[in-house]
Amino acid sequence: MAALTAACLEVRNAVDVPLGITCVANGVMPALAVAKATGAGWVRANQWVNAYVANEGFLNGPAPKAMRYRAAIGAQDVKILADVHVKFGAHAVTADRSISEQATDAEWFDADVLIATGSRTGSPTQPEEVSEVRLGTNLPVVVGSGLNPEQVDALFAVADGAIVGQWLKEDGVWWNPVDPRRVERLMASVVRVRSDR
Repeated sequence: MAALTAACLEVRNAVDVPLGITCVANGVMPALAVAKATGAGWVRANQWVNAYVANEGFLNGPAPKAMRYRAAIGAQDVKILADVHVKFGAHAVTADRSISEQATDAEWFDADVLIATGSRTGSPTQPEEVSEVRLGTNLPVVVGSGLNPEQVDALFAVADGAIVGQWLKEDGVWWNPVDPRRVERLMASVVRVRSDR
């Protein structure tokens, strides 16, 4: 938490754009602490409600504890962006509940934005998954993984926005530096779709 806070303060000093924090896996409470300390506007909760089995083991949704913690540290202005039907996990625990029901759960537990994501980092999110999340909520729904220029039309027809990381990196490899040509290519697709609306 201390290292992430220090890094975010350096970013805050270098650029004048909104910041958000994510601490994986399932580290929404540390993320809230960093957001409060750095003036970030939101956190991403890769698991907000319900439970699933991941590489890290059995993970419970931290929403009740996290909301109490957010109030205790005076961070009610920090928004919660919550994944629904979490990537990198097996959903046997909630297999009897539809994705739209899980979206309703996330809204019920005071998320501000819901995230529809693919099965792993960089995997495409299917428009059908975004639509299923949207069926269960009145909140904004964003794509959380795998957006590329070829998918912008289909996904922006059902999503309110997107979180993009891996595709923007050199060769689409997440640990590589950002490739400005890929950024330009993706944003050209986004601008075209927005101007058509």
